[in-house]
Amino acid sequence: MKRILSILLAVVVSGVTGAAQQRPPAISSPDVHPDHSITFRYFSRNAKRVMVSGEFLKVPVAMTKDTSGIWSVTVPPVKPDIYPYSFMVDSVSIADPSNTYIFANERFKRSIVDVPGDQPLVHSLQNVPHGKISYRYYKSGSLGTTRQLLVYTPPGFNPNGKTKYPVLYLIHGGSDTEETWTKVGRANLIADNLIAQGKAKPMLIVMPYGNVRPAPMPDFTKDMVNDIVPFVEANYPVIADSKGRAVAGFSVGGGQTLNIGLTNPDKFAYVCSYAPYTATDEFKANFANWSPNVEQMNKQLKLFTVSVGTEDFLYEPVKQNIAMFTEKKINVKPLIVPGGHTWMNCKLYLANTLPQLFK
Repeated sequence: MKRILSILLAVVVSGVTGAAQQRPPAISSPDVHPDHSITFRYFSRNAKRVMVSGEFLKVPVAMTKDTSGIWSVTVPPVKPDIYPYSFMVDSVSIADPSNTYIFANERFKRSIVDVPGDQPLVHSLQNVPHGKISYRYYKSGSLGTTRQLLVYTPPGFNPNGKTKYPVLYLIHGGSDTEETWTKVGRANLIADNLIAQGKAKPMLIVMPYGNVRPAPMPDFTKDMVNDIVPFVEANYPVIADSKGRAVAGFSVGGGQTLNIGLTNPDKFAYVCSYAPYTATDEFKANFANWSPNVEQMNKQLKLFTVSVGTEDFLYEPVKQNIAMFTEKKINVKPLIVPGGHTWMNCKLYLANTLPQLFK
């Protein structure tokens, strides 16, 4: 009997030892240092090559492995902002397994690193009153399904109060999700900070899911006008006319913003397009032979802005779109800034937009 117990104990100890040997060590990644340099770490005994790639780097940087199988690298100081990054492990791109801060995206598997500024940035968590993010479901008759959207309500919001709020409908980029504007774009914190500073009016921000596939993508315009706006106005105390509605979006969402806002100027008085992707059938159908009632549209649109970065791969087509609107004598207000097709610029565009809305 003692011999059997000894054998069983040996098996158990062997199993525990084996599990301990297989379990990766606890590592911290990323570590942001006071000088804004960043250390990245990744564990793999078998990988042949590991690199880190991020929008704060011109080219991917190789990581080095120590004797325990931990790969690491420290990159030089980075301009304070929020950046996506990923690891390339033997030519396979992966998110950082030690980082729970994941980029909300359907195509790219990336993590996020937040490099704080020496002074609080407009998107940072500050000691101000905070609004609330709610996940809501609505019935889309246009798409024949139930869908999810996010609703930001400002500090002090009372759903049963007498105050009626304006609404910004904010659309994400092409492979992003309805969560990207909060998890990466920090739209809620930007709004909190600007409202606290008295620079932006208290408002609701509604963040829908812009991908309607397998339905035709133009059906999102129908979903917005016929389903999303009525849902919000039936469930929240909001201003139910064009002067209380704004629409904005980035990339594919920027193109959707133009399609939605400029074909419905009686419904949206504020149209703000960020680096819009417009090489779509819907945009061509709406604007190839566009003959707007210029005088009426310029009266209806309280604000029409188009923003883009000079290093954005869409810079030239966006400039052409701005020129087209100008040629049509539509009052468009361009914002041209340095930088590329990035969520760093998205935060900048939004922070520029919010103080101009609902004035």
